[in-house]
Amino acid sequence: MPRDNSIDALREQIDRLDEEIVSLLNRRAKVVMRVAESKRKTNQAFFRPAREKRVYQRIEALNKGPLRRENMRSIYREIIAACLALEQPMRVACLGPAGTFSYRAVREQFGDGAEPVTVSSIGEVFDEVEHRRVHYGVVPVENSTEGVVAATLDRFVSSNLRVKAEILLRIDQCLMSKSGRADRIKRIVSHPQSLGQCRQWLAQNFPRIPQEEVGSNAQAADIAKRDAKTAAIAGRIAAEHYGLKVVAENIQDQSENLTRFFVIGHDNEGRPSGDDKTTLLISVSHEAGALYHVLKPFSDHGVNLCSIDSRPLKGRPWEYVFFLDLVGHSTDKKVIGALDAVRKRSLFLKVLGSYPAALRPL
Repeated sequence: MPRDNSIDALREQIDRLDEEIVSLLNRRAKVVMRVAESKRKTNQAFFRPAREKRVYQRIEALNKGPLRRENMRSIYREIIAACLALEQPMRVACLGPAGTFSYRAVREQFGDGAEPVTVSSIGEVFDEVEHRRVHYGVVPVENSTEGVVAATLDRFVSSNLRVKAEILLRIDQCLMSKSGRADRIKRIVSHPQSLGQCRQWLAQNFPRIPQEEVGSNAQAADIAKRDAKTAAIAGRIAAEHYGLKVVAENIQDQSENLTRFFVIGHDNEGRPSGDDKTTLLISVSHEAGALYHVLKPFSDHGVNLCSIDSRPLKGRPWEYVFFLDLVGHSTDKKVIGALDAVRKRSLFLKVLGSYPAALRPL
């Protein structure tokens, strides 16, 4: 068979397969719409991260190639997002403007079907969700290099919002400017977390160039767009969005540089996924051994604590609140037992949320 005819025959197969795929996607969407109607009648939340995680895990298990698992997850992320938009178009607040890592985290979790609502501070993200001007918010919690994001933890102390999901995002920092030339840089601007993540690299490569903190990486990119002598540190998406040239890429000090984000909302606790985490806020009395006695029940009940951070209690000098992450769901028997014991030994305890442990970033 002539080569052209063989290619034409294969393309005809592709066309037929595309017809089947389109038909099946719309059949799936119709079933999703029936699920949405059922959720409306029973007043259930439309965003179900535990269910989404199970879908991703099942699809990855079914995938036998040649498509790689990351390709398959990306495809299904958009399928899930498009179907979710049919159920209820999602408005999601995040630290902006467009081009920030928070903006990218919204896309990672909710896909292109969501409408990111960009605001200028983490506090405003909470405000937008609390006043129900958006369905959910996405806020950074901690970075694997620089640690916790204090503004997020502090706001949880007074907020009644709950953690619905977590997102892990790989952070690859780039230095960018209008010209793309290192010798023209007289100032470097970025969010303080990003400057901290690149501290050693900056000291080695630009030791005499002043650094300036701004509210977001996207704001830094916007400044660099308007000032030819200023360079910004941000993700590559910011360079594309603001028309900047990359001077250097992957400049973060740690190659495995991850930032963890929370999805926050009003919804009640979601169902367990089988691989969950729970975040708590605890305050203890200011006396010797108080923290030890509060933490001991977790060990007694076989509950694994995966992180603990402290924040000053505002208006109460030298008193602290503690944020804890544990492995398990608040409805798990051993977690219930541990929390009952902890509640009796603490000044107050607030469960911020139980949610599926994030899948590792692709």
